[in-house]
Amino acid sequence: MENSPPPAPAAAAQATRPDPVHRPEDPAPMRPSSPLRPPVAFPTLDSLAAFLRPRLPPGALASWGAVPGTKTLANLFLELAVGDCALHAPTDAAPPPAPRVVRAVHVATVRIRNSRGARLVETRQLLSDGTVRRRGPRPLSEKMRPGESPEAAAARAVREELGARAHVRILGGDGARVEERESASYPGLPARYVLHAVDAEVVDGVPEDGEFETEETGEDDGDAGAGAITVKRHYWDWIDDDDDDGDSERKEVAAAGARAH
Repeated sequence: MENSPPPAPAAAAQATRPDPVHRPEDPAPMRPSSPLRPPVAFPTLDSLAAFLRPRLPPGALASWGAVPGTKTLANLFLELAVGDCALHAPTDAAPPPAPRVVRAVHVATVRIRNSRGARLVETRQLLSDGTVRRRGPRPLSEKMRPGESPEAAAARAVREELGARAHVRILGGDGARVEERESASYPGLPARYVLHAVDAEVVDGVPEDGEFETEETGEDDGDAGAGAITVKRHYWDWIDDDDDDGDSERKEVAAAGARAH
Protein backbone atom coordinates (compact mmCIF):
# COMPACT_ATOMS: atom_id res chain seq x y z
CA MET A 1 0.00 0.00 0.00
CA GLU A 2 1.73 3.09 -1.19
CA ASN A 3 0.32 6.57 -0.48
CA SER A 4 -3.26 5.27 -0.36
CA PRO A 5 -5.15 2.18 0.87
CA PRO A 6 -6.81 -0.30 -1.52
CA PRO A 7 -10.39 0.66 -0.37
CA ALA A 8 -10.02 4.07 -2.03
CA PRO A 9 -9.22 3.33 -5.73
CA ALA A 10 -9.36 6.93 -6.96
CA ALA A 11 -7.01 8.16 -4.27
CA ALA A 12 -4.70 5.20 -4.82
CA ALA A 13 -4.36 5.96 -8.52
CA GLN A 14 -3.36 9.54 -7.82
CA ALA A 15 -1.10 8.71 -4.91
CA THR A 16 1.07 6.26 -6.80
CA ARG A 17 1.82 8.71 -9.60
CA PRO A 18 5.42 10.03 -9.36
CA ASP A 19 2.81 11.22 -6.46
CA PRO A 20 8.18 38.03 9.08
CA VAL A 21 8.17 34.79 11.57
CA HIS A 22 5.38 34.09 14.07
CA ARG A 23 5.13 31.25 16.57
CA PRO A 24 1.79 31.13 18.40
CA GLU A 25 1.70 30.15 22.04
CA ASP A 26 0.65 26.57 22.76
CA PRO A 27 -3.16 26.61 22.95
CA ALA A 28 -4.49 26.23 26.48
CA PRO A 29 -5.95 22.78 27.26
CA MET A 30 -9.71 22.58 27.74
CA ARG A 31 -11.71 20.69 30.36
CA PRO A 32 -12.80 17.06 29.65
CA SER A 33 -15.11 16.40 26.69
CA SER A 34 -18.67 17.69 26.91
CA PRO A 35 -21.70 16.18 25.12
CA LEU A 36 -22.33 17.99 21.83
CA ARG A 37 -25.40 18.75 19.73
CA PRO A 38 -25.46 17.89 15.99
CA PRO A 39 -23.29 20.20 13.84
CA VAL A 40 -24.63 23.61 12.87
CA ALA A 41 -24.88 24.56 9.17
CA PHE A 42 -24.19 28.05 7.83
CA PRO A 43 -25.47 29.18 4.40
CA THR A 44 -23.50 32.43 4.37
CA LEU A 45 -20.40 34.00 5.87
CA ASP A 46 -22.60 36.53 7.68
CA SER A 47 -24.66 33.77 9.31
CA LEU A 48 -21.45 32.17 10.60
CA ALA A 49 -20.25 35.49 12.03
CA ALA A 50 -23.62 36.11 13.70
CA PHE A 51 -23.52 32.66 15.31
CA LEU A 52 -19.96 32.98 16.60
CA ARG A 53 -19.87 36.58 17.81
CA PRO A 54 -21.92 36.09 21.03
CA ARG A 55 -20.24 32.75 21.74
CA LEU A 56 -16.60 33.90 21.64
CA PRO A 57 -14.61 36.10 24.02
CA PRO A 58 -14.79 39.85 23.22
CA GLY A 59 -12.45 40.76 20.39
CA ALA A 60 -11.67 37.14 19.45
CA LEU A 61 -13.35 37.25 16.06
CA ALA A 62 -11.62 40.53 15.14
CA SER A 63 -8.22 38.94 15.85
CA TRP A 64 -8.69 36.20 13.24
CA GLY A 65 -6.44 36.97 10.29
CA ALA A 66 -5.19 40.15 11.98
CA VAL A 67 -2.83 38.39 14.39
CA PRO A 68 0.06 36.85 12.39
CA GLY A 69 -0.27 33.09 12.00
CA THR A 70 -4.05 33.00 12.48
CA LYS A 71 -6.74 32.23 9.92
CA THR A 72 -9.74 34.33 8.90
CA LEU A 73 -13.48 33.81 9.22
CA ALA A 74 -13.47 33.01 5.47
CA ASN A 75 -11.07 30.12 6.16
CA LEU A 76 -13.41 28.65 8.77
CA PHE A 77 -16.41 29.07 6.44
CA LEU A 78 -14.52 27.15 3.73
CA GLU A 79 -13.50 24.39 6.17
CA LEU A 80 -17.15 23.96 7.17
CA ALA A 81 -18.30 23.96 3.54
CA VAL A 82 -15.94 21.16 2.44
CA GLY A 83 -16.31 19.14 5.65
CA ASP A 84 -12.84 19.71 7.10
CA CYS A 85 -14.46 20.52 10.45
CA ALA A 86 -17.84 21.08 12.11
CA LEU A 87 -19.18 23.47 14.73
CA HIS A 88 -21.22 22.09 17.62
CA ALA A 89 -23.00 23.61 20.58
CA PRO A 90 -22.79 21.60 23.84
CA THR A 91 -25.98 19.93 25.03
CA ASP A 92 -27.88 21.03 28.11
CA ALA A 93 -26.28 18.08 29.92
CA ALA A 94 -22.80 19.54 29.54
CA PRO A 95 -21.33 20.44 32.95
CA PRO A 96 -20.56 24.12 33.54
CA PRO A 97 -18.53 25.96 32.51
CA ALA A 98 -18.99 24.22 29.13
CA PRO A 99 -17.84 26.11 26.01
CA ARG A 100 -20.66 27.73 24.03
CA VAL A 101 -19.32 26.35 20.74
CA VAL A 102 -16.76 23.69 19.80
CA ARG A 103 -14.90 23.20 16.52
CA ALA A 104 -14.63 19.43 15.92
CA VAL A 105 -11.84 18.17 13.66
CA HIS A 106 -10.68 14.69 12.66
CA VAL A 107 -6.97 14.75 11.81
CA ALA A 108 -4.69 12.15 10.23
CA THR A 109 -1.13 12.57 11.57
CA VAL A 110 1.40 10.84 9.34
CA ARG A 111 4.55 9.53 11.03
CA ILE A 112 6.89 9.19 8.04
CA ARG A 113 10.31 7.60 8.56
CA ASN A 114 13.27 7.37 6.20
CA SER A 115 15.65 4.45 5.61
CA ARG A 116 17.62 5.19 8.80
CA GLY A 117 14.49 5.53 10.94
CA ALA A 118 14.43 9.33 11.33
CA ARG A 119 11.04 11.07 11.50
CA LEU A 120 9.91 13.68 8.97
CA VAL A 121 8.66 16.88 10.63
CA GLU A 122 7.38 20.20 9.36
CA THR A 123 9.17 23.17 10.90
CA ARG A 124 7.35 26.12 9.33
CA GLN A 125 4.96 27.28 6.58
CA LEU A 126 4.90 30.25 4.24
CA LEU A 127 1.38 31.71 4.14
CA SER A 128 -0.24 33.71 1.36
CA ASP A 129 -0.11 36.90 3.43
CA GLY A 130 3.69 36.64 3.63
CA THR A 131 3.79 35.35 7.21
CA VAL A 132 6.16 32.49 8.00
CA ARG A 133 4.49 30.42 10.69
CA ARG A 134 6.58 28.06 12.79
CA ARG A 135 4.97 24.65 13.14
CA GLY A 136 6.71 22.61 15.71
CA PRO A 137 8.46 20.45 14.69
CA ARG A 138 5.33 18.43 13.93
CA PRO A 139 4.50 15.50 11.64
CA LEU A 140 2.75 15.78 8.32
CA SER A 141 -0.97 16.01 9.06
CA GLU A 142 -4.26 16.52 7.24
CA LYS A 143 -7.81 17.29 8.29
CA MET A 144 -10.04 14.40 7.25
CA ARG A 145 -13.07 14.82 5.01
CA PRO A 146 -16.45 13.13 5.67
CA GLY A 147 -16.21 9.41 4.90
CA GLU A 148 -12.44 9.54 4.42
CA SER A 149 -10.26 6.97 6.18
CA PRO A 150 -7.10 8.01 8.04
CA GLU A 151 -5.02 6.17 5.42
CA ALA A 152 -6.73 7.97 2.53
CA ALA A 153 -6.24 11.33 4.26
CA ALA A 154 -2.57 10.45 4.80
CA ALA A 155 -2.16 9.69 1.10
CA ARG A 156 -3.82 13.01 0.20
CA ALA A 157 -1.47 14.84 2.57
CA VAL A 158 1.53 13.27 0.85
CA ARG A 159 0.30 14.35 -2.60
CA GLU A 160 -0.66 17.88 -1.60
CA GLU A 161 2.27 18.73 0.67
CA LEU A 162 5.23 16.60 -0.43
CA GLY A 163 4.39 16.65 -4.14
CA ALA A 164 3.48 14.33 -6.98
CA ARG A 165 6.97 12.77 -7.12
CA ALA A 166 6.90 11.75 -3.46
CA HIS A 167 6.59 7.97 -3.18
CA VAL A 168 5.57 7.09 0.38
CA ARG A 169 4.28 3.73 1.55
CA ILE A 170 1.30 4.00 3.92
CA LEU A 171 1.66 1.28 6.57
CA GLY A 172 -1.58 1.78 8.50
CA GLY A 173 -2.89 3.38 11.67
CA ASP A 174 -2.94 2.50 15.34
CA GLY A 175 -6.16 4.01 16.67
CA ALA A 176 -7.22 7.50 17.68
CA ARG A 177 -7.27 9.74 20.71
CA VAL A 178 -9.27 12.86 21.55
CA GLU A 179 -7.76 16.10 22.80
CA GLU A 180 -9.47 19.42 23.48
CA ARG A 181 -7.87 22.86 23.50
CA GLU A 182 -8.28 26.31 22.03
CA SER A 183 -7.74 26.53 18.27
CA ALA A 184 -4.34 28.05 17.48
CA SER A 185 -5.61 29.32 14.12
CA TYR A 186 -8.86 30.71 15.56
CA PRO A 187 -8.07 32.33 18.93
CA GLY A 188 -10.89 32.00 21.45
CA LEU A 189 -12.59 29.11 19.63
CA PRO A 190 -12.48 25.83 21.61
CA ALA A 191 -11.63 22.77 19.51
CA ARG A 192 -11.96 19.01 19.84
CA TYR A 193 -9.32 17.08 17.87
CA VAL A 194 -9.78 13.39 17.09
CA LEU A 195 -6.20 12.41 16.19
CA HIS A 196 -5.66 9.36 13.97
CA ALA A 197 -1.99 8.30 13.85
CA VAL A 198 -0.80 6.71 10.59
CA ASP A 199 2.66 5.20 10.05
CA ALA A 200 4.45 5.50 6.71
CA GLU A 201 7.89 5.11 5.15
CA VAL A 202 9.70 6.85 2.30
CA VAL A 203 10.22 4.81 -0.87
CA ASP A 204 11.68 7.55 -3.09
CA GLY A 205 11.05 11.08 -4.35
CA VAL A 206 11.72 12.70 -0.95
CA PRO A 207 15.14 13.97 0.25
CA GLU A 208 16.19 11.74 3.15
CA ASP A 209 18.78 14.04 4.72
CA GLY A 210 18.75 17.64 5.89
CA GLU A 211 16.14 20.34 5.42
CA PHE A 212 14.06 20.80 2.28
CA GLU A 213 10.95 22.65 1.13
CA THR A 214 7.90 21.85 -1.01
CA GLU A 215 5.02 23.74 -2.60
CA GLU A 216 1.45 23.25 -1.35
CA THR A 217 -0.77 21.92 -4.17
CA GLY A 218 -3.98 21.24 -2.26
CA GLU A 219 -5.01 24.85 -1.79
CA ASP A 220 -6.10 27.21 -4.52
CA ASP A 221 -6.47 30.91 -3.77
CA GLY A 222 -9.50 31.13 -6.06
CA ASP A 223 -11.23 28.16 -4.43
CA ALA A 224 -10.42 29.50 -0.96
CA GLY A 225 -12.39 32.67 -1.62
CA ALA A 226 -11.79 36.31 -0.82
CA GLY A 227 -10.22 36.93 2.56
CA ALA A 228 -8.93 33.40 3.14
CA ILE A 229 -5.26 32.80 4.02
CA THR A 230 -3.65 29.81 2.31
CA VAL A 231 -0.40 27.88 2.68
CA LYS A 232 2.10 28.39 -0.16
CA ARG A 233 5.19 26.44 0.96
CA HIS A 234 6.14 23.82 3.54
CA TYR A 235 9.56 23.48 5.20
CA TRP A 236 10.71 20.06 6.42
CA ASP A 237 13.49 18.40 8.39
CA TRP A 238 14.40 14.96 9.71
CA ILE A 239 14.63 14.24 13.44
CA ASP A 240 16.29 11.20 14.96
CA ASP A 241 14.52 9.70 17.95
CA ASP A 242 17.68 10.25 19.99
CA ASP A 243 17.35 14.00 19.40
CA ASP A 244 13.80 14.33 20.74
CA ASP A 245 12.08 13.08 23.87
CA GLY A 246 8.68 12.87 22.12
CA ASP A 247 7.07 15.64 24.16
CA SER A 248 7.34 18.27 21.43
CA GLU A 249 5.85 15.86 18.89
CA ARG A 250 2.94 15.15 21.25
CA LYS A 251 2.22 18.87 21.65
CA GLU A 252 2.31 19.54 17.93
CA VAL A 253 0.18 16.53 17.03
CA ALA A 254 -2.37 17.72 19.60
CA ALA A 255 -2.68 21.01 17.73
CA ALA A 256 -2.49 19.53 14.24
CA GLY A 257 -6.15 20.32 13.47
CA ALA A 258 -5.40 24.00 13.84
CA ARG A 259 -2.98 24.05 10.93
CA ALA A 260 -3.26 26.74 8.27
CA HIS A 261 -4.66 24.51 5.50
